[in-house]
Amino acid sequence: MSSGIATVAYGFVILALFLLDRDSKTQVSSALWIPMAWLWISASRPVTQWLGVASAEETVDKVHEGSPLDLLIFAGLLVAGLMALFARRRLVGTFLRENWPLLVLILYCGVSVLWSDYSFVAFKRWIKACGSLVMVLVVLTDPDPAAAVKRLLSRSGFLLIPLSIMLIKYYPNLGVSYSPWTGTSYFGGVSTGKNGLGFVCLIFGLGSLWRVVEVLRCGELSRKTGPLIAHGAVLLMTLWLFRMADSATSLACFLGGGFLIAVTSLPGLIRKQTRVHLLVGTVLVLAFYGLILNPGMGAVEAVGRDSTLTGRTELWAQVLSWPGDPLFGRGFSSFWLGDRLEYFWRTIWWHPRQSHNGYIDAFLNLGWTGVTLLAFIMAWGYQNVIGWFRRDPEAGRLRLAYFVIALLYNMTESVFFEVHPVWIAFLLAIAVIPEPSRLEGRFYPSTRMAPSATTGSASAVMM
Repeated sequence: MSSGIATVAYGFVILALFLLDRDSKTQVSSALWIPMAWLWISASRPVTQWLGVASAEETVDKVHEGSPLDLLIFAGLLVAGLMALFARRRLVGTFLRENWPLLVLILYCGVSVLWSDYSFVAFKRWIKACGSLVMVLVVLTDPDPAAAVKRLLSRSGFLLIPLSIMLIKYYPNLGVSYSPWTGTSYFGGVSTGKNGLGFVCLIFGLGSLWRVVEVLRCGELSRKTGPLIAHGAVLLMTLWLFRMADSATSLACFLGGGFLIAVTSLPGLIRKQTRVHLLVGTVLVLAFYGLILNPGMGAVEAVGRDSTLTGRTELWAQVLSWPGDPLFGRGFSSFWLGDRLEYFWRTIWWHPRQSHNGYIDAFLNLGWTGVTLLAFIMAWGYQNVIGWFRRDPEAGRLRLAYFVIALLYNMTESVFFEVHPVWIAFLLAIAVIPEPSRLEGRFYPSTRMAPSATTGSASAVMM
């Protein structure tokens, strides 16, 4: 099949997926296209790379400056998101009060820009980090947040997963990259490398798995045949892409998240909150022990990696011995800049831009103060997730899976505070959605209600 015919064929496949999953009974705001575009870009590659105008040469100055065109596009989306939120300002104000821990964390990150040795670069990155929170706000303040999140995940998966297969098979100049040192081929699909393709499969594959499980559980297959076919097809495509990507971190997280969705679907578990705590604790402790405390136990080798996690453990030892301020760190997203970045690029052949551990990077950039705030966010967020799981198991399963995979993913990658699908999914999972009826007469009748995990009041369901 020629590439032209393949493009038309895959276009019809994507259109068919959209049509099979359509639901005329639920409507979402047109503003949802704003976070959808943000997510599509963050999950794939910068617009300049799609247009073929990005420089292939990787330099420290390029890391500092970024692309003016990409910056302009993100700025435009951010402004559009803020305009949408301004129209919902009463609801947004209540949302921020309910989610004050997130606000405190992002404000501390902004203050830390002041002591960064590259303040302007850090400030630009902080603005982009705020942009991810703005996009989450746009989704969760939609008149029907349950439908908005489903549409966000479904439309993204229906587009990015089939396109990845098409690029790998018919446009290898875009979907396949090669190592400049060994010549090894890496399958990236819509992303720029195998790890990028891995987290695309992780987030949107889990979303489709969740939808498939829910359709099978409800027992109304005749009414929901279309969504079952659409998400089942995406799930099969995801499994094929995982085999091509060879991204161990994403695959392990997918298996962990899928396991949680499947097990928490068993009858009787919902009523046993202690069992849920034990299940989550077991997954996290085993992962932490096998990856961090004792990587030589064999768990790493089981997914095709060596005991150094492909050089990560050696990198962790180097960065943790680097002098700095242990209380406040180097400033938001500032450690991997300037002389420090040049040093690690000179000494490590694979040119790291992060420590490949989100917790270590949080310490390097924000110090123990930032790590403490992040730990508080996790504890607060877990309380919210468990509250949702107890009151609305359907939404709670995906929230729980996204929460746990974010914690797992950051053990060998670093995506906290980044414009990254895993971080966006984490924010969607832990956020409290205010009760519309508390907003001075503002009421959304299509929104399902459930009690808030933190305040005991009723809140709109996420999924």
